[in-house]
Amino acid sequence: MAINAPKNAIILAAGLGSRLRPLTDLRPKPLVEVNGTAILHNALRSLDAVGVEEVTIVVGYRKDAIEYACGRRFGTLEINYVDSPAFDSTGSAYSLWLARDTLLSGDCYVLEGDVFFELDVLRYLMKGDAPDAAAVVPFNEMMEGSAVLMSDTGLISEFRMKQTAENLVVDGPTLYKTMNLLRFAASTLRGTIVPALDEIIASGATRSYTEELLAYLIERRGLQLAGARCDGLRWYEIDTPADWRIAESIFAGRPALPPPPT
Repeated sequence: MAINAPKNAIILAAGLGSRLRPLTDLRPKPLVEVNGTAILHNALRSLDAVGVEEVTIVVGYRKDAIEYACGRRFGTLEINYVDSPAFDSTGSAYSLWLARDTLLSGDCYVLEGDVFFELDVLRYLMKGDAPDAAAVVPFNEMMEGSAVLMSDTGLISEFRMKQTAENLVVDGPTLYKTMNLLRFAASTLRGTIVPALDEIIASGATRSYTEELLAYLIERRGLQLAGARCDGLRWYEIDTPADWRIAESIFAGRPALPPPPT
């Protein structure tokens, strides 16, 4: 089964980033720099490098700064913006729903705007035959947040929210951390993701997160989402000043992207 490389991508970049203050007092979280490169610029450069042509950025907090920093073109990428005026009272699923026109336009990457990662993560999302995939790594004692269990066939079987080191039980099931970097096929987006988003928003659950949407679809709607193992690749989700310092350490002296050919 041939897997198409997405030509479209969505970056969710609307949030306040309140936990990252004071770094976000004067700028939105996606423009916080890791060793001189903004989180958002790193994502755009990576998407450009794997052949994406059009990116939709969902903006909210200090949206003018993001639009100024990225413009309408970035490298060879065409950039579009979707405004989330209720950014301070809604969750990531609402941001994703606002970008539903892009979701309906074909195969698509979906990225959270607070993840700094190396280029190969997007390439790993294209490995295998599964039409839909989420980047994951083994959960360790330094991590917290959403995690998943995986079946023997490499499909995500269950989401577990708000996990910490305390959930790493000896002889328990192996936990994997979600990296909030996803790839979806056009058929899944049209037939499953967008209709479910429409239902969630119509019900008034505008504070829901993307992980909650995926958990529901896997449990109730039969979504087959592969876990793309990214063991050993460099990445970090930046929510706090401590996270930012760790990300700077991880990427110190080694860029997330290889140098351009000479």
